[in-house]
Amino acid sequence: MKILFIGDIVGKPGRMAVRELLPGIIEEHRIDFVVANCENAAAGFGVTAEIVEELYASHIDVLTSGNHIWDKKEVMAFVDDYETLLRPANYPEGAPGRGSVVIPTLGGFPIGVINLAGRVFMHPLDCPFRTAEREIEKLKKKTRMIIVDMHAEATSEKIAMGWYLDGRVTAVLGTHTHVQTADERILPEGTGYITDVGMTGPFDSVIGIRKESILQRFLLQIPNKFDVAKGDVRLQGVMVDVASDGRAVRVERLSVSLEEPRSFL
Repeated sequence: MKILFIGDIVGKPGRMAVRELLPGIIEEHRIDFVVANCENAAAGFGVTAEIVEELYASHIDVLTSGNHIWDKKEVMAFVDDYETLLRPANYPEGAPGRGSVVIPTLGGFPIGVINLAGRVFMHPLDCPFRTAEREIEKLKKKTRMIIVDMHAEATSEKIAMGWYLDGRVTAVLGTHTHVQTADERILPEGTGYITDVGMTGPFDSVIGIRKESILQRFLLQIPNKFDVAKGDVRLQGVMVDVASDGRAVRVERLSVSLEEPRSFL
């Protein structure tokens, strides 16, 4: 079983990369299941129902998110309509949407996905560690294969989650910082790990946003509009090979350029 997790999709360039590159990646690497983080897919902030449908049509099976899931207010009207559109499971009880899901691959193998948000330098949500325990117990009644999107700012919090869940889930994959890290590995008890899977969008930018806007904010400390950049568009993520018992046996980074399609590390 091979699972592809696509890093944070940023704006129209990121969606274009998914649309143009994903079918070839699925075919070349024989991908069985695709997860992608979509919280920045609508002009860099949030997601719309139209974009959700667009991403599903691009062969994505489950969409995860994070703290930007609520940036487009209309999400409140449709987030409950999509079983496979997740928001972090550690939002307080009563928040709309779902934090985890189990769905089958085309081959009939059930795969679970859990979405969590960190608390260091982020919103003070419920404990992601205790929430993970609760969600794992629920999902393990249906599947041995569980992927965790740990959407967090602090590398220490992501690494801690990897160790905490080692042997209990298939993989803990970090998102949110948009910078692909080079620490992919299999932890001692069989859980795949990476601190950040990277970004799918324009790399002639500051984490997807026009350089000029970001520099103005840093230099002048004056609020300004953040527009998605356009150049050097890439699709980044990780591929996880999974054994029949749910353990990860290989984690491989992926980075493919839209302008000049090729895989490189």
